[in-house]
Amino acid sequence: MKRIAIVLCVVVVLAAVAGTGAFLWAEGQVRSTMAPPGAATVEFTVPKGTSGRGLGTLLASQGLIRDARIWRWHLFRRGAFAPKAGRHEVSPSMTVAELATALEGNPIPEDIPFVVVEGWRLRDTDAALAAANLITPGAYIAAASKPGNFTAPFPLPTAGTLEGYLYPETYGVVPGKLDVNALIQRQLNAFAERFYLPNRDALAKSGRSLHEVVVMASMLEREEPVPDQRPLVAGILWKRVDTGFPLGVDATSRYELAQWNDRVAFLKRLRDPQDPYNTRHRKGLPPGPIGAPTVASLQAAMAPKPSEYWYYLHDAQRRLHPSRNAEEHEALRRKYNVY
Repeated sequence: MKRIAIVLCVVVVLAAVAGTGAFLWAEGQVRSTMAPPGAATVEFTVPKGTSGRGLGTLLASQGLIRDARIWRWHLFRRGAFAPKAGRHEVSPSMTVAELATALEGNPIPEDIPFVVVEGWRLRDTDAALAAANLITPGAYIAAASKPGNFTAPFPLPTAGTLEGYLYPETYGVVPGKLDVNALIQRQLNAFAERFYLPNRDALAKSGRSLHEVVVMASMLEREEPVPDQRPLVAGILWKRVDTGFPLGVDATSRYELAQWNDRVAFLKRLRDPQDPYNTRHRKGLPPGPIGAPTVASLQAAMAPKPSEYWYYLHDAQRRLHPSRNAEEHEALRRKYNVY
């Protein structure tokens, strides 16, 4: 009996030692991290309906913890755990305990799509943002009128506004928390990524400055609805600029209108030779871009297609009809009843 008692004591002691060792190891794992301090944050999604214990496998698969068993051990020791469904900003430099606390916090707000339409002016984007209750009217224009507050890998206007440089596409925005400056910076980044950086060398060889290309592209966006036709139209317009021939782009006379399609106000400006945006009367490019051009228009402005044409018009179906001289142009106007 004495031997049996001794053996049992030894077994109990070994089990206690092993248990203590396992406990200390598990607690050490709970306090350890997958990356050193300062690691980049990542998004982790807590799916709806997922149990706290079930998150361990997801955390391990995304490299945020080493072992799902350690996660379950921590929850056992921790007690109550109420993660909130949604996207959370976490880091591999967080401990298991810190991850658990982060997943109980408020998730990242869900954003909604906001579309900046091709060709829109600053005032159009401002009005759309205000109509969506994302800003107070005028806030977007005010921010875009301070180019010095933003950065870009290309030269920004030193005066005036960022008209033409704020790329038109769909942006995710958070209702009630829209930072106008952040949105504008994202648009400038998109301009750089979509056009400037991929075309920097070609632009340098084009013989045109970036600003000239942006001004021309903004007109092409409004003038020619078919992207494949824009290089031809660009060739005609650049030829007019280079020879001192008025552009005759009526869209420029709409630029300063409160409403783009206000025909009465448009016709009044069209007859005003003092309007700096009246390209029927004034030679050269207009004072600045008249809206937000897309990559197709920017590339067409940078690489125009040479042709024998000097004029063009669009019929009622918006089909392009170029012509070589004034006589052909007038004949096309009569044919398609374009005046």
